[in-house]
Amino acid sequence: MKYWLFKSEPSVWSWDDQVAKGDMGEEWNGVRNYQARNHMREMAMGDRGFFYHSQDARAIVGTVEICATAHRDSTTDDDRWDCVDIRALAPLPTPVPLARVKETPELSDMVLVRNSRLSVQPVTEKEWRLICEMGGLS
Repeated sequence: MKYWLFKSEPSVWSWDDQVAKGDMGEEWNGVRNYQARNHMREMAMGDRGFFYHSQDARAIVGTVEICATAHRDSTTDDDRWDCVDIRALAPLPTPVPLARVKETPELSDMVLVRNSRLSVQPVTEKEWRLICEMGGLS
């Protein structure tokens, strides 16, 4: 299993919007960055991810699961752009703000710290476990 992080502006697509989609999940569409797209092409069914609120909130607020592997993004006719479908798994009892991630030495190499603009990014198993612990998930 691999781990990922999905960033979204809460005013565009929030954790509550994701939860409302239920077990069917929703396309993570509209990504127009080749590196982020390539990460989605690597994803497998059952991979896990963090749901991150960008902009003012800047916090990891929940966990998601890949429920459909890479397929053509329905928001474009351009064959270059793919997306995956994700479904909400659990909210973090205590959201983990970006500031806390940055001040945690064990997370200093995390892509979120080094390349915070990338909308879909990998997370190591060590980072996954530590953030889950920080957020109150066992």
